[in-house]
Amino acid sequence: MSFASSQKKVILVGDRVLIEPDKGQEKTPHGLYLPPGVREKDKVQAGYVVKVGPGYPVVNPNYIDQEAWSSPKDPVKYIPLQAEEGDYALFLRDSGIEIEFEGKQYLIVQQAHLLMIVRPDTLSQFGLTGA
Repeated sequence: MSFASSQKKVILVGDRVLIEPDKGQEKTPHGLYLPPGVREKDKVQAGYVVKVGPGYPVVNPNYIDQEAWSSPKDPVKYIPLQAEEGDYALFLRDSGIEIEFEGKQYLIVQQAHLLMIVRPDTLSQFGLTGA
């Protein structure tokens, strides 16, 4: 689930979240496998957050009042996202952009399109297992 072993460095921009789709959604709670067309009609999809962007950019108010002799400050600061790596997220299917990276399928979703986040320490309470 992590990009630590990857040879390439992945950087997400702004409020975007990289999600690995939950493969467990391909079958019913009773163990029956569903054809691809059935799941495509669902409006909500779920998956594990693999990486998150830096957040929402805002102007750094201290940058404007910067004195010439002071240490330089960044013109932009970021409001961090609620989603964190390892979270289980439910999101609107139509809002995700499908990509393939190093042979694996992922979705890029803006945080605004996330409907719910379940932290890893609470996954067992919902009957879910960590990836």
